Amino acid sequence: MAAQRIGHVANKGPSVFKAIVLGMSFGVMAGGLWKMHHRNNQRRTKEFYDMLEKDEISVVVVEE
Repeated sequence: MAAQRIGHVANKGPSVFKAIVLGMSFGVMAGGLWKMHHRNNQRRTKEFYDMLEKDEISVVVVEE
């Protein structure tokens, strides 16, 4: 009987190496998204102050 000679794959526990790699991958992706968000906010702030210096915009409400 050939079926008796075929070994069954044992169900192993979670792989530590795989968990570390997945955790690092997700961490790098989340860090990249946070960095993009931070740079976008910096760009908006810089554009705002540049426009303020050029008198294109004003933060004072003009009352008529």
